[in-house]
Amino acid sequence: MIALGNGLFLPSLSSQVEGLYRDGDARSKSAYNIYYVGINLGGFLSPLVCGTLGEAYGWHWGFAAAGIGMLLSLVIYLAGRRYLPSDPALGAEMRAARPPMDRSARERFGLLIGIAAIVVIFRGAYEQNGNTIALWADTGIDRQLASGWVIPMTWFQSINSLAVFAFTPLLLARWSRLAKQGVDTPLLARMAFGATIVGASYVALGMVAAWSQAHGTRASWVWLFVWFVVFTIGELYILPVGLALFGRMAPEGFRATSIATWFFAGFFGNLLAGALGTLWSQMNHGLFFVLIGAVSGVSAMLLYMLGRRYRGVGQHGDIDGTAVPVR
Repeated sequence: MIALGNGLFLPSLSSQVEGLYRDGDARSKSAYNIYYVGINLGGFLSPLVCGTLGEAYGWHWGFAAAGIGMLLSLVIYLAGRRYLPSDPALGAEMRAARPPMDRSARERFGLLIGIAAIVVIFRGAYEQNGNTIALWADTGIDRQLASGWVIPMTWFQSINSLAVFAFTPLLLARWSRLAKQGVDTPLLARMAFGATIVGASYVALGMVAAWSQAHGTRASWVWLFVWFVVFTIGELYILPVGLALFGRMAPEGFRATSIATWFFAGFFGNLLAGALGTLWSQMNHGLFFVLIGAVSGVSAMLLYMLGRRYRGVGQHGDIDGTAVPVR
């Protein structure tokens, strides 16, 4: 039921973001980054509220709090519907209004599918932050402060969202400043850079885990905090940028389908993350994190190669919709 509800909710909501702006509105360039901050507001609060209730009073209280939060979000959405774009045509009316896919549209959609396939690989590494990273935070991290108080393991999941709040405005300001100076990085190059940062963060974490394992001790919680900050910076270069790319490069009449393709990449990426996670109990934890870093590095290399093959994607601060293969 949760998967069904989430599948109906997320692609539909994400596809409405672009419709909040008129064509040519410069503010739309940062729309998905702002939307991503909104998502992470819930990501920040939920471990603090639901996690604390679950660990202190029982997990049924944590699940109850999550359900109440979902109901509140529905109330907010319904109360603000007048600010949203009108619903698109449905059924036969939609099919009649949808223009046929020309060669350019087919090429764009093909490029998006290629990017989605690479994002599956990246997600296999990225999603370890809620999988094996959580296990390591519980068993391999010294969470006790000088006062003797132990940081709840679930609280570490809020660091990611907190870093999203802190660094999104800084990155948007940096990209805007570079664009005004005529230095504008194509979006696929940004995504490749983000995957590289994530990969490097896992390799560094692997070194910390290997050192602590070799000395028979637990790593300081500070290392995990720093890792989450660096990891999140890499995340901001790839996930909101990729979501924006899928929303804005979608052929006319296929925006929801395009956004759904992005979330399908997340689905298959989670399956890959689960498969990789089975290695956690079979190998040295330091080597495991290095392996995960290599997986992210492979996705970075593929994104870079795809960016070299296709020009016109994300040039000059926008997506012009011309995915022209370089012959």
